[in-house]
Amino acid sequence: MEELSKQPLDAFLESVAEATPAPGGGSSAAVAAALAAALVEMAARLAGSDAAPSHGAADAPPPSRAADAPPSNRAADHAGALRARALRLAHEEMSSYAPVLGARDERERELALAAASEPPAHIAETAAEVAELGVEVAASSSPSVRGDALTGVVLAEAAASAAFRLVEINVGAGPVFERARDAELRAVKARASGTGRPPPPPHAPIPR
Repeated sequence: MEELSKQPLDAFLESVAEATPAPGGGSSAAVAAALAAALVEMAARLAGSDAAPSHGAADAPPPSRAADAPPSNRAADHAGALRARALRLAHEEMSSYAPVLGARDERERELALAAASEPPAHIAETAAEVAELGVEVAASSSPSVRGDALTGVVLAEAAASAAFRLVEINVGAGPVFERARDAELRAVKARASGTGRPPPPPHAPIPR
């Protein structure tokens, strides 16, 4: 299948809606994380442009190293890297469940499910990182773009929660499960911090 980063939005949505196993929930969660990262990146770049001095207002040359760049520029670059990672994971996730469907016995299926849980766990971790970064960007943004950054935070939380649910359904316990659950909790805390709303109570485990 063509890489998701090269597909028009309507083509991707059509492919999700088709009666095929992929792209499904995992890829959709990753695309949501990528969209969240794009919003955070936009807000950070706008914050940087608002803070940038006008032409001739400063004598100092532009920073020569990434470490010397303004925080908003570093945040924008970080968000851009997370956006690219999320899209890459979305593409990887599309083929991760195929071995589960082709398993010949229960042992083979268990191994395939464990392997298939890695991509959504990475998606949850990436989304959590986006949510945490979005809170930082929102705190330093003007009111005109703060809502965009917080929208990114909320979308990232949803992506992390969705990805964790996939891991929970696949394995239900173990190191990959713990990683994905921790990522979801990070995203939930970030959203609560950014919006001022308390996190929801813990959910009941999904029956397997």
